[in-house]
Parts: sequence; C-alpha cells; structure tokens
Amino acid sequence: MNLADRLRAAAERLGGRTVLTLDREGLSYRALEVMSARVGAMLRRRGIGPGDRVAVMLPNVPEFAVVYYGVLRIGAVVVPLDPLLKRREIAAYLGDCAARLVVAWHACAEAVEAGSAATGTDYLFVVPEEFRRLLRSVAPEHGVVPREGGETAVILYSAGTTARAKGIELTHANLGGNAATVARMHALGVDDVVLGALPLYHAFGQTCALNATVHAGGRLTLMPRFDAARALEVIRRDGVTVFQGVPAMYIALLEQPGVSDLSLLRICASGGSAMPPAVLRAYEERFGCAIVEGYGLSETSPVSASNRGGAGRRPGSIGRPVRDVEMRVVDDAGRPVPCGEIGEIVVRGPNVMKGYWNDPAATAEAVRGGWFHTGDLGRVDEDGFFFLVDRRRDVIIRGGYTVYPREVEEVLYEHPAVRQAAVVGVPHPELGEEVAAVVAVRSEVPPEELRAWVRERVAAYKYPRRVWFVDEIPTSPTGKIIKRALGPPGHGAVSP
Repeated sequence: MNLADRLRAAAERLGGRTVLTLDREGLSYRALEVMSARVGAMLRRRGIGPGDRVAVMLPNVPEFAVVYYGVLRIGAVVVPLDPLLKRREIAAYLGDCAARLVVAWHACAEAVEAGSAATGTDYLFVVPEEFRRLLRSVAPEHGVVPREGGETAVILYSAGTTARAKGIELTHANLGGNAATVARMHALGVDDVVLGALPLYHAFGQTCALNATVHAGGRLTLMPRFDAARALEVIRRDGVTVFQGVPAMYIALLEQPGVSDLSLLRICASGGSAMPPAVLRAYEERFGCAIVEGYGLSETSPVSASNRGGAGRRPGSIGRPVRDVEMRVVDDAGRPVPCGEIGEIVVRGPNVMKGYWNDPAATAEAVRGGWFHTGDLGRVDEDGFFFLVDRRRDVIIRGGYTVYPREVEEVLYEHPAVRQAAVVGVPHPELGEEVAAVVAVRSEVPPEELRAWVRERVAAYKYPRRVWFVDEIPTSPTGKIIKRALGPPGHGAVSP
C-alpha cells in the first residue's frame, strides 16, 4: 500500500470536485492528482527514489498537499518541517535524516540556504505561480510506487517541548489506517468542509485534516496561520462543518466579541493538549456545538483515543481507544493498575510508530513488548473512559506531596480573568520544589487574588505560592505549553 493511492482513488471517483481551498482559490481532486504526479516526475529527474528523504517546509497552502503526495507516490519519505525554523534547527534536522532535497516556501529562503549549506542538501523554493509554471513543464507520471504497509512514509520531528526532538518514523499503514479511523469516527463525507487551521507539518493536521479529508472525499479549506476572527469568517464563508483545533484555538474563539452562531458546524474536535473543563463548558454554552476531545501523540499517528457522540462522550475525559487500538494504565513495572488509580498510559495497535529514526536505544525504551509508553499519567474508569492527569515529567513533588499541575491549572482557568495558565515546580531549599503559576490574563488581577482563588479550591499543599504574569505562554504548534521555555519569576511574583 502507498498512502498516495488514497488520492489517486479519490481523483478517479470525484474528479472535478474541490479538495482544497485557500481563500478564493480552489484545487480539484483531479488537479491535485495531476500536479502531484508532475512533482513525482520532477523528483525522479533529480535522482530521488524510494526510501530517499525529502524535507517539506511549507505552510498550510495547497502546494503542501501537492508536494506531500508527490513525494509519497515515488516511494520517497516526507520529512515535514516547521516553516518558522531557523538556520541551526534546519541544519540539525536535514543532517539527522540525511535529506536529499528540501522543498521550502519562498519566505524561508534565507534560513534554508544557510541551514542546508552545512549539510550540502539541495533545495527548491516554492513561489506559487512560478512553481505551477515549473510543474506544467514536466510530464506527469501517474504510476504510484508500491510500498509495504510497514515501510516509512513520513519522519516527523517531535515538538521537543522538554528535550531534543527525535525523528518519528510513521509508516504508510500507520498513517493510512489512522486517517481512515478518523474519517469513519467523524462520519466524514463528500459534503463535509474541514477547516485546515492545524499545521499540516504536524501529525494532527496531517492525519485528521489532510489525509482523513482526502480519504473521505471532502474539502479542506486552509488557513496558513490561525487567527480567531479570520477563522470565524472562513467558517461562515465556506460552510465549514468540521472544526479541529487545540485548546488555545477554542480559547481564542471565545474571546471574539458578539459571536454566537456557528450553526453549520456539526463536529468540533479537540486534541494536542488537555482541554480545560471551564473552556469546554463556556464554548459549548456559547456556540452550541459539543467538543469531542481526543488523545494521541505523534508517535501514535496521532489518534489513540477519542470521545464519540451521545453516550460515547464523557466531558473531561479523552474518551475510549479508537478502533483496533488498545490502551492501559500501568505502574512503573508495566503492570495494569486498578480502575481509578493513576499510572502511565501505554498504547498498542497499528497506529504505533515504526520507531525513532536512527535511534534504536530510544525506540527500545519507548516501545516495550509492543506497548508504546507515552510518559502521560492518567486513569481509566469502570466504563473504559480514560482521563489524562499530567505528563510524568511535569509532576511536582512538594515536601513529599505529589502535585499534578493540570489539576491546579484547571482551577486557574475557572477564574474569569485567566486566559492561559501553566503550573510548574521551582526549586525550594527545604521542600525540594515549590508550586508556581505562570499566567496570561484578560484583565488585570492581583497575584494574591489568584493565589487565594486556588487555595480555596484545592488542598493546602497544592496552591501556587508564587504567581507571575506574562503576555503570552509559549506553546507548540499543537497547543502544548512549552514549560522549558518559561523564564524565571518576574513581574507579579509573590511569596508566602
């Protein structure tokens, strides 16, 4: 199987129906198929073949899909990279995967030229009109190179929120199966319009937006950069029926004044990081569309669990495992813990990655006995619903007491002035760690008020003794707070 076969099959079935839109421009299934076949032919002219790595450094524009499927159809491996990367990061990733070529957006030219110089990697810049003229000069080669399901299709570099990014090898079977699961679970069809605001270079946007939409024969309307006001315009203009986002996007939509009617939406899906219950309740009350929260990681293609509609939804949970996927909560020895007890979430199934690129030791540490160890702490109830508690590495030990940051963050989000919140441990000479909160606010509020707000709602050892304010809390493209990027306490810091 080759993931590019999904596009070829859809093009044969749907022909002139639109698959991608960006503002007023549209691309049909037939056009996407032909353009990707031209890209494949062009890459072959450059000597690129099965197994070779091609880095793709493009924003959410139609050319991303054109190049993505063009690389896959000749059996090569796509290495999607964030267009905002700098020279040093580009050089590290290109060198690590030994990419033969990087196809990059024209605005990235300076950084790509500098980064690729260190590795000797060839590059091609995409300027939309010039790129289309280039492709028209190349005869399409419509054949798709057969690939085994277990062969690598994509190498994703993790967000690296706490450590050096690793190359995650996802196979044709990983990605194709997960896209089909998403399409089936959300009942995607040819009349659906999906908002493509999630970055396509990440697993969430790539699987749940691009590949699932193509699998279902729907339409993906793209946003190169998420802006809440603009997103609302696009939802109304294009008749969006499916919105997939991270919690930060839902928070931003809530901050838009005077908006209450999103009646065209039939599905709102959230992932990437835990959804604060206060945000979920406020969104559903205001917009009338239930949020279906799911769970996954890049290493799991990414979807592992999800809520469903009706009785299959439990607000506050990450749902149940998706089709053919198993999940457990285990102790440090890998033994399942009783229902309701906290342990590490592990995942087994056809969505689990092939491994970390050129890192067998890290792969063996992460995947044991077929189970991928997520590093996330959670619990499962008697009905099989999983609940995310926190990242194992983020847990704070204060004077021997365990504090889960997410619990404290959820309380902070309930305060009307709080827009973003991150709870971290800071060194303490006697207690080992002290609880601290980093907060971005909608309106001015004294740090003492936030401290008291939490103290009234949690055990005495859990509330943050230190609070400091920032304009914006740094997050990854999927909305995960990058805690290692949080600076030392500054404005607004208070002590007990």
